[in-house]
Amino acid sequence: MQQRQRDQLRETSKHINMETNTFTITKRDGQVERFSLDKIMNAIIKAFDATEHDRRRPGEPQHEPIDLSRLSKILAHLDIHDGITVEEIQNQVEVALMQEGHYAVAKRFMLYRQQHTEDRETMEKLRFLADYVDAANAATGSKYDANANVENKNIATLIGELPKSNFIRLNRRLLTDRIKQMYGKDLANRYLDLLTHHFIYKNDETSLANYCASITMYPWLLGGTISIGGNSTAPTNLKSFCGGFINMVFMVSSMLSGACATPEFLMYLNYFIQKDYGKDYWRDPDRVVDLSLRQRTLDKVVTDCFEQIVYSLNQPTGARNYQSVFWNIAYYDEPYFRSLFGEFRFPDGSEPDWEGLKWLQKRFMRWFNQERTKTVLTFPVETMALLYTKDGKYVDEEMARFTAEMYAEGHSFFTYISDNADSLSSCCRLRNEITDNGFSYTLGAGGVSTGSKSVLTINLNRCIQYAVGNKMDYHEFLTDIIDLCHKVQLAYNENLKDLQAHGMLPLFDAGYINIARQYLTIGVNGLVEAAEFMGIPINDNPQYREFVQTVLGLVEKKNKEYRTKEVMFNCEMIPAENVGVKHAKWDREDGYFVPRDCYNSYFYVVEDTSLTIIDKFKLHGAPYIEHLTGGSALHMNLEEHLSKEQYAQLLRVAAKEGCNYFTFNIPNTICNDCGYIDKRYLHECPKCHSKNVDYMTRIIGYLKRVSNFSQPRQQEASRRYYLHQGSKPIAEAKEA
Repeated sequence: MQQRQRDQLRETSKHINMETNTFTITKRDGQVERFSLDKIMNAIIKAFDATEHDRRRPGEPQHEPIDLSRLSKILAHLDIHDGITVEEIQNQVEVALMQEGHYAVAKRFMLYRQQHTEDRETMEKLRFLADYVDAANAATGSKYDANANVENKNIATLIGELPKSNFIRLNRRLLTDRIKQMYGKDLANRYLDLLTHHFIYKNDETSLANYCASITMYPWLLGGTISIGGNSTAPTNLKSFCGGFINMVFMVSSMLSGACATPEFLMYLNYFIQKDYGKDYWRDPDRVVDLSLRQRTLDKVVTDCFEQIVYSLNQPTGARNYQSVFWNIAYYDEPYFRSLFGEFRFPDGSEPDWEGLKWLQKRFMRWFNQERTKTVLTFPVETMALLYTKDGKYVDEEMARFTAEMYAEGHSFFTYISDNADSLSSCCRLRNEITDNGFSYTLGAGGVSTGSKSVLTINLNRCIQYAVGNKMDYHEFLTDIIDLCHKVQLAYNENLKDLQAHGMLPLFDAGYINIARQYLTIGVNGLVEAAEFMGIPINDNPQYREFVQTVLGLVEKKNKEYRTKEVMFNCEMIPAENVGVKHAKWDREDGYFVPRDCYNSYFYVVEDTSLTIIDKFKLHGAPYIEHLTGGSALHMNLEEHLSKEQYAQLLRVAAKEGCNYFTFNIPNTICNDCGYIDKRYLHECPKCHSKNVDYMTRIIGYLKRVSNFSQPRQQEASRRYYLHQGSKPIAEAKEA
């Protein structure tokens, strides 16, 4: 079309409800630009030309292009408004073409649009491929959910990354369709708007699987893996237990997007050792029980089992994007064990043996601690469960002393303490109620069968700043968002139930997991940053305490409101390995107050040098975690290991303050030249004296080389403050 015709057409734009130079449109990537009528006209003209070309016979001259009047009539149907998306405009064009009877042109426009969509997606994939290949490591290269557990960057990890954008689109469509069905179109649009503008974040949107689970192994003990699509039968001896357990965990984890916890692992292992070597095997572990040429002692048989299982499960697996399984196990003191498993019976009618299990727990911890001086072993994530009295003393003093001893020997694990065995933390911070939820043992150890189906995280820093900036009561604004999150989670739950009804969730059907005992989790991130924006000092003071209790109390109030016999909610301060960086980046780009490049996953500022050990225990104590029914984790960063007596005192401090989940984190030194691993935080290899060293530390819940962290997370790790003896934290602990 000639320029004169274009100019004439602009005169007809009065049919459109706004002047073209007064409003903007939102592009597909979220960017905003001025509306251009020319772009719409050109797209329509191309569709007409293509349709004419399709109809014209070979050798027939081309007809005149679309005339002004027809184009004007099509444009008159459009309702353009400020902020309209490109997709909405194109949808209106398709409808307008059909309303004017141009069905063939409408079809060509759709094909043209689809072709452009495919071209864009292909180019996006090619750009991502090039960026990923050039990235420093797999976590840095990942566009959607950076994960330091993916150690290697190779073709297998690339194949796992490429379809993630498609999974996100699919999951959003499935969820918004369900929201529309249950609550209407407006709520679905509101959800997408909050998601797009980073007020909320849907965790693990790149996967169709539900989040994490603490499973009961009893169905496997009865029937092997046949009920979940495998072909192995029930274990009958120690050998078949070890091999079958590995296969079972791989199968279970392939149907989860997060962690797979097996709190019964050592109890079952003890059972099969006793079946082969007698109930009192642990009394004489040095006796030779292997009649082969190897002449292995019983202790060597046991540690060989450890080695087979642990090394196998630390291998990357294709079903998990070439990462190893997020595998968690639990240890117990005697009262915790008897509370959980006192009524449990194995299929042959025998009951678990505490004395054998106690020996096995200690042996595994000592072995695993030593094994980590040979190679980097990330999993299992270990949690020691201890009960304490109201006056802060541990009920099982022997296991409490052993816990302190293991910390002193450089072992890195979590401790979960409680004054009542009504809850258990079996994933890397996820706390689950037991007694209050009516857990039963109808299918073995049902009390440990729990977890989280889905996590939807609220960006507290953005939410509070937006409300304050727009003269709104942030309590009301947050309440509205929290309420929406609960409705969205209920919609997700309905989709999950549909999958189960169609036989797509064999873990639930087989009894490994009970869907009614899985939580819908409301995650929180940016709490500290929101308090900083409000001008509240980040230390143990009444103002900060009230702020935390108020904000988290809003979530718990809604959790109780929406809870039914079939659906449970909890609130978790999420690990935020990936989204902590994303929230900071997105908020800074949109002009919000952002004090650091990665939002905290704690109640304190990790780079704050003024806080002591006591301060940090207080900031993760009872007044702060009261409403975090889904858990939080205190990572006590220390520069060097403490003594057994010092750790024992800190365990008492934790009990006194009501800090229920914590670990002591001392970076281990790894020599990149000779491979030597030292439990200390050093700047030079003590074996070959090379200064080319790396460190193994917790990125969040699990241990990994710092070089495996994404680049933003490496920067965050470099800012962490590690307390040292010179800061005199232990003196304060003794006074506490």
